[in-house]
Amino acid sequence: MSRQARPQNGGNGAGQNFNSTLSIVVAVIAVLVGFFILRDINSDSTSPASSPSDDTSVDASGTTVPDAAVTTLPAVTNTTGFKVLVANGSGVPGSAGDMSVALQGLGFIVQPPLNKSDATPKQTLTMVYYIAGQEANAANVAAALGGVATAPMPDPVPTETGNMGEASVLVLLATDLAGKPIAGAAAATTVAG
Repeated sequence: MSRQARPQNGGNGAGQNFNSTLSIVVAVIAVLVGFFILRDINSDSTSPASSPSDDTSVDASGTTVPDAAVTTLPAVTNTTGFKVLVANGSGVPGSAGDMSVALQGLGFIVQPPLNKSDATPKQTLTMVYYIAGQEANAANVAAALGGVATAPMPDPVPTETGNMGEASVLVLLATDLAGKPIAGAAAATTVAG
């Protein structure tokens, strides 16, 4: 006369599948909306290449360098095969970690973030530095960041450790991008996808 109780976790499979499907649909819609918003923002602004220049930039050591030594490229074509390190030169706590996560989301292989060296002044313009032979990879990172400038690695390396570990590209994050979404995220996703 006793009834055996039915297992309670056996009847939930359809509800879990529906929730998973709904989560995926919401994520796809969010990515599409973000893409269209960033596309509109990017189309409203002028490109860095067409903006007037004062013919100089300041590198991590505070030295003024001619723009001829600084390069920018617009398209992201490769996110793997090299490692990226983000160093916080902005003074905004947590911004290098946030940028590292954002770059990982675009497919880049990112080392744990660091801070700038004590000798490096607070940065106002984000720079992407590269070791010899890594110019194209640095250009891909710079394009993903919205077309920031690239330059050869200064000596000494402007990180708190004085080195880059296994990374060959360094993003010295400045106040212009600290705590902000990556401007090139939609374009990088389009190229990679």
